[in-house]
Amino acid sequence: MIVRCWGARGSIGVSGVSYVKYGGDTTCMEIRTAGDDVVIVDAGTGIRRLGKRLLEEEKRKCTLLFTHAHWDHILGFPFFRPLYDSANSVRIVGCPLEQGNMQMLLARIMSPPCFPVSFDVIEADVQYEEYCSKSFFIGDMEIRTIPLSHPNKGVGYRFIEKGRSFVFLTDNELSYPHRGGRSFAEYADFCRGADLLVHDAEFSPEEYEEKRGWGHSHFMEVLELALAAGVKSLGLYHHNQDRADHDVDAIVERCRAELVKRGENLHCFAVAQDMVVDVGHG
Repeated sequence: MIVRCWGARGSIGVSGVSYVKYGGDTTCMEIRTAGDDVVIVDAGTGIRRLGKRLLEEEKRKCTLLFTHAHWDHILGFPFFRPLYDSANSVRIVGCPLEQGNMQMLLARIMSPPCFPVSFDVIEADVQYEEYCSKSFFIGDMEIRTIPLSHPNKGVGYRFIEKGRSFVFLTDNELSYPHRGGRSFAEYADFCRGADLLVHDAEFSPEEYEEKRGWGHSHFMEVLELALAAGVKSLGLYHHNQDRADHDVDAIVERCRAELVKRGENLHCFAVAQDMVVDVGHG
């Protein structure tokens, strides 16, 4: 299982010299299975570059999962070039949320006054599937789901293949029980023993005092979750749009200092755009 990040930024895309190391594209993750199936999570601005890569590789099939429909997770969808080639097949899987099903939501962002090109111009074979609480398979990979604690709800994922697992929980507020969300203990159980956990860590503990209820966690509670779940590696994710590279580095150093203080050997890092992790080999 290969995990590649195409966008690690939250809320809105950014650019400039302050964002070179961790990147400025918004949420988009790619998982390649052992059988080379392509699984994409979220269609933030990072999906534009991923689409170009898939065309270069002549990869004609992919599955697109969504955590939720807030704009930083869907605004790259109209720029996903495989959608405009009739030789391609895109399977879109999503849980109907408060705003409606994913087909309706994606069509809405490609309509006036939001976008000049109609949803009807899509030429790829696009198939829509709905799910909420069940697990399902893509090839030999099992995908389990859990509700996120986030305004308007959302879905988190655990990808399991050949005894290895990757958990992706972005836009998940651990200290505030949004409607439909789960408890800290339930999230710990869902993450238990994962080889890699990538979790929303948008705020610092100090910032969180004024941002409680906004749908995002602070990095110290994410560290607590990783330790409680006994995961092997923790990737901090959904970097705030105003968080320059050196500020993200400082967050990682604070987390690592806390781990040293406790005598823990958890591997902790900040997820960077274009970072690749081979979960199959640790």
